[in-house]
Amino acid sequence: MAVAVVGLGVGLAACSSGGGGTGSTEGSDSASAKPDAVAEVRAAADTAGLAGLPARVDGGVITVGEADAPHTVKVYEDARCPFCKKFEEGGARALVKPVADGDVKIEYTIASFLDNNLGGSGSVKAANALRASVDAGKFPEFHAAVYANQPADESVDAYTDAFLLKIAGKVEGLRSAAFDKAVNDGSYEKWVGRAMQSFRDDGVQGTPTVLIDGKKAGGGEDAMYGEASFAAVLKQAGIS
Repeated sequence: MAVAVVGLGVGLAACSSGGGGTGSTEGSDSASAKPDAVAEVRAAADTAGLAGLPARVDGGVITVGEADAPHTVKVYEDARCPFCKKFEEGGARALVKPVADGDVKIEYTIASFLDNNLGGSGSVKAANALRASVDAGKFPEFHAAVYANQPADESVDAYTDAFLLKIAGKVEGLRSAAFDKAVNDGSYEKWVGRAMQSFRDDGVQGTPTVLIDGKKAGGGEDAMYGEASFAAVLKQAGIS
């Protein structure tokens, strides 16, 4: 498929899968594992609209929203990518109401290439935990919480099992024996590999990459990083 990008220039305002981390950070052979540097776990802001949104696994993709929603927004992310955090706390907020109203479904492809670029295993561990949260019926809330607790320095390999469980503790109803076991045991690592293969198969070169109904949307370089600006992009695509 041809990859259409919303407001994204790989290597300019994105995390590149080509081995160089972000557009402004060189990759390293080994990440610094300093979870204490981000030990203060924060709850994601304004998650009321996310609670109860249906989520399911479709192959290597996690889909949020009604299956028969007339519009599809595809989002390609890596949990360690700071530009993905910027999108999730900006433009992605404009998607909450259309998804809740049944007008849009979001297909998330959770990549994990930054572990190879930067060293460490945080992307894989975060993707595994995100997959486990689907079974618990808490993916949208946990997904927001993971980005709310992303370290400022992407080279810090902060997403350990223990830290992910601390984050999960901020999501009401998520922690359970089954969820904790899936996180600690890496129960979904095969799925994590399948998700990464979906990322490659779609020809995506960086994160965040966003497609609206399979087509390139308008907007400038930073349109996807602001709630109002991305709402305008969605309106241009027929989503209000």
